[in-house]
Amino acid sequence: MRKNVLIVDDSATVRKALETTLTDAGYAVSEAGNGQDALDKASRLNFDLLITDLNMPTMDGMDLV
Repeated sequence: MRKNVLIVDDSATVRKALETTLTDAGYAVSEAGNGQDALDKASRLNFDLLITDLNMPTMDGMDLV
């Protein structure tokens, strides 16, 4: 069973780099551009790991965690 990872970063470039690396390693990856979007996704899906940026618009990583 693949582990589910949620990547949260306002930089699309960072999200894509992490997604590529983690997908190649066999993880199922979801992405969010800010903490509020991540919180919405986490309320619908279960994740095994959260990787988040700290400084983001709308809701930052510290408030998310």
